[in-house]
Amino acid sequence: MSVDRFRFLATFLAGRSVGVAEASAGEAAHTDGQFVFVSAGRSDAEQRREVLVQSALLGAGSLDHRWMRALRGRPKIARRYLALEVRRALADLSQRLPLAVELRSAGEPSTSTPEQSLKVARGRETVAEPPEWFGVIHPFRLLAAPADARSGRASDSDLRLQHDLIDLPETPDDEDARPGEESVILKLLGNPLSSKSLGDLFNKMFGNSRSVGDGSAGGEMPVRSLRRAVSVGANARPLPVRLSFTAERPPGSTLGVGGALYPEWDVHNGRYRAEHCRVIDFPLRTAPNDADTAVAHDEVLRRRLSRLGLGPKVLRRRPDGDDLDIEAVVDLFVDLRAGHSPPENIYSERRKLARNLGVLILLDASGSATDIDPTGSSVHEHQRRAAATLAATLEELGDRVAVYGFRSHGRSAVHLPAIKPFGQRFGAGARARLNQLQPSGYTRLGAGIRRAGEILQSEAGTPNRLLVVLSDGFPYDDGYEGRYAEADAHKALEELRSEGIACLCLSIGASTPTDALHRVFGAVSHANAPTLADLSPRMDELFLTALAELAAPLRHGPLRATPIA
Repeated sequence: MSVDRFRFLATFLAGRSVGVAEASAGEAAHTDGQFVFVSAGRSDAEQRREVLVQSALLGAGSLDHRWMRALRGRPKIARRYLALEVRRALADLSQRLPLAVELRSAGEPSTSTPEQSLKVARGRETVAEPPEWFGVIHPFRLLAAPADARSGRASDSDLRLQHDLIDLPETPDDEDARPGEESVILKLLGNPLSSKSLGDLFNKMFGNSRSVGDGSAGGEMPVRSLRRAVSVGANARPLPVRLSFTAERPPGSTLGVGGALYPEWDVHNGRYRAEHCRVIDFPLRTAPNDADTAVAHDEVLRRRLSRLGLGPKVLRRRPDGDDLDIEAVVDLFVDLRAGHSPPENIYSERRKLARNLGVLILLDASGSATDIDPTGSSVHEHQRRAAATLAATLEELGDRVAVYGFRSHGRSAVHLPAIKPFGQRFGAGARARLNQLQPSGYTRLGAGIRRAGEILQSEAGTPNRLLVVLSDGFPYDDGYEGRYAEADAHKALEELRSEGIACLCLSIGASTPTDALHRVFGAVSHANAPTLADLSPRMDELFLTALAELAAPLRHGPLRATPIA
């Protein structure tokens, strides 16, 4: 009988598609990461045992490239490592697979991780000699396998959806399906027996996919791109959120709580009014309900924002680049002395790929956002949906994100309800708070921008900080209107830019004239559109322009707040 009958077992244990074949005569059982080779001429039980051992090593992460590099040209250490790792892998496997329990007679494990096994193998500690059915490890064959064949167990980078800069063809996965396209899962369940979708699914599961060269000439070429960048910067860290009080006060009430006093720019007299506005940020409380908290997925927006690269990142083991990768040179020298000829990927390359970005989305929750557009939707609805989509997309890409609303009831009561502070996930609770945020009051825009800038400075924890203001661009409050209000908002944005905080102002669904928006937001990047989808194709350009327009960092006295006891 063919040993291919063990393929399903090998695939299950390794956690991915693995083939099974017989090794050459006299060669011990081993794996190259894509196939498990069993001893030729052995009985079914012996070959099944060898498949189980080698597949268990793949599934346990024992044959990862990190460990195989350390074993090249060191057969004695590799054999000691094999003895330790097989016993560890079988001990883990026996807890969930009765078939592996009978193999525990090989001995109890003395290590708990591949790293610990490698350390013991390199040391002088006595290690029991492995039996013949353990097989052998061929580090060079495993290192020659593709990077995705190093281990069946998902690593941290796999779970974060990180990808190397290689050609990755775009596939119409179910989660990335465009609006109007039928889901792959729905097509499969619609008529699984008569449709070829079921066959395609099994082909994917067992690795029977068509090779790259099987396609017709002139087919669509894969695009070189960075799919997702999700890691935050080295300085990013969760910080406690400043809370002033725990419940929202009714409009117009006298606030007997602490806050912070901020200045306001008096354009008529050409000076600041010191400690003129009281700004209070607080956690927004919402009543539990069964409302839908789903966030609209914007694939164009995600792809555009995933292209943002704000800092240098060193890519190692490249075929060409800016500098020599010393570690890769040493490894190449070891391989050559051992009689192998690996690819000469010995360079490092610096690319602008790191993000290190903290974003605060400031959502206009004033009464002016209740205006209705020609489609019957309010400006607040457009801006609320835009805030949700932006927050979810940026968080998915690994940026630190906060969402705050703002409105005012005179200069002594400027409210910033915290919908999603830094350090919290944009989960169902935050989405429910955003959905239940109701517009009211007025728009003292300058004070809200100053407080949002201070939150970004103290809590973002990233070297690159961006304030995104979602507003109709019509500042108005008691004694705060016309040229005075426009100049104060304009001045507040200039202050943030001089402090090293980028600003981007978006007016979604509003009918504010372009010249009025320019008077308010003219100091920074700004755009207006009927919906966020109209701006999505330009969003990477808007973000990069805002971040590139930062002024040289200067300290402005008026930006500093005066705390209130």
